[in-house]
Amino acid sequence: MKTDTIAAIATAMSDSGIGIIRVSGNEAVEIVNKIYQNVHREKTLEKYKSHTIHYGFIVEEDETVVDEVMVSVMKAPRSYTMEDTVEINCHGGILMMKKILSIVMKAGARIAEPGEFTKRAFLNGRIDLSRAEAVMDIIHAKNEFALQSSVKQLKGSVFDKIKKLREEILYEIAFIESALDDPEHISLEGYQERLLDKSEHIILNLNKLLDSADDGMMLKEGIHTVIVGKPNVGKSSLLNILAGKERAIVTDVAGTTRDILEEIITLGDITLNMIDTAGIRNTEDVVERIGVEKARKISEEADLILYVIDASMPFDESDRDIIKMIAGKNTIILLNKSDLKEVLNEQSVVDIMNDIVSENLSLKKIDNCQSAKEGLEKDEILSYHKIEGIDNPIYLIKTSTKEEYGIERLILLIKDMFFHGQLKYNDEVYITNVRHKEAILDAKKSMFEVRKSLEMNMPEDFYSIDLMSAYVSLGMIIGEEVGDDLVNEIFSKFCMGK
Repeated sequence: MKTDTIAAIATAMSDSGIGIIRVSGNEAVEIVNKIYQNVHREKTLEKYKSHTIHYGFIVEEDETVVDEVMVSVMKAPRSYTMEDTVEINCHGGILMMKKILSIVMKAGARIAEPGEFTKRAFLNGRIDLSRAEAVMDIIHAKNEFALQSSVKQLKGSVFDKIKKLREEILYEIAFIESALDDPEHISLEGYQERLLDKSEHIILNLNKLLDSADDGMMLKEGIHTVIVGKPNVGKSSLLNILAGKERAIVTDVAGTTRDILEEIITLGDITLNMIDTAGIRNTEDVVERIGVEKARKISEEADLILYVIDASMPFDESDRDIIKMIAGKNTIILLNKSDLKEVLNEQSVVDIMNDIVSENLSLKKIDNCQSAKEGLEKDEILSYHKIEGIDNPIYLIKTSTKEEYGIERLILLIKDMFFHGQLKYNDEVYITNVRHKEAILDAKKSMFEVRKSLEMNMPEDFYSIDLMSAYVSLGMIIGEEVGDDLVNEIFSKFCMGK
């Protein structure tokens, strides 16, 4: 653990009203006192009480005034890092902040590494590793739900859940070890049945956390969404409507979009990492053909495909190729241009899909969904169709990008499709970190081994080994079982000054 004094600019590197230079370490107060003067030109910072703020000036070695500032003093252990911390609130020009930071360096501090303030908070025991990671999740939150989830994690929602599971596992390890050491006073009779029940309980809780992980990842990172379809069916118009701006060029000329367009779109509580692709068709144009191949490749990795069909035109070979490509993927088919004379409807699309994929597909009309109450008027019904008989859900909905018809229903359908209509601020713990998910999977594997050993009537030592393995895996999440390399890697991804 380094105990030297560190400093960094804690606010954004842009012109603003106020900038903050944060200084933390054993000599933080002493170092800032060298360059600070109050209104009476006195260096009195060391005399001030903790959690007080003072008006004065930052001066150079020759006592030339650099800036008028407000200086906050927070003494250990009542600070973010649990070390003495001083924050210099200066004018927020980039040049001014850099100048004051340079003066702080000359006075004896060193530049903080990325995330070093939070790293010290973790190493000093103020926060666990899951809370530390939540700090960056808050900074990078893309929507309100991701923000709320990260705030709950910062308050300890993940820590409390993991700590409780580890306590339950540790109790069983201690009981087994005690019974093996002192069989005269501690009996293992009937223990196998009790441990089996406890193992099932722990596995159930681990499964709940894992079930939340996929939704949690999408809440944090956004739903990877790809718009596909033939040229000139309304794909770019759909992107523009959802983005709320003219992001893509829209013309009546087929093949206008020749490369992919990417846009992060926030729709209330959800984020779509939206990609508009080139129209999929057979073409002799070399540039357009490259765009079509990109569209196919990107579609393979998508969380959600929005397949836009011109409902005023019959199917052709390009549509058949697209249907083969999307079969088995999470898809919403948009029967677009519904303001024109209808040539294709929901049933005719299903009939064509049956012919192409050779499945016994059927169409089910759904007159409501769990999300509808939040997004529609009380007497309004969210109506869409679901194709049954295929592994992943495929839905059909009528839209008109020209008249912006059906867009609200599309948004509600996406919310219902991925988050089961339960996007609300509840007390559920969401796993939003890949590292956490992997650790929970490892713990689950170990608990399966415990159950297997119990079913095979193995000696108690086997239970203890696998229980300890699960205990260690869960400890990785909150930082009680991690090495220096992992800690350094996690905090290296933080921004400067945090």
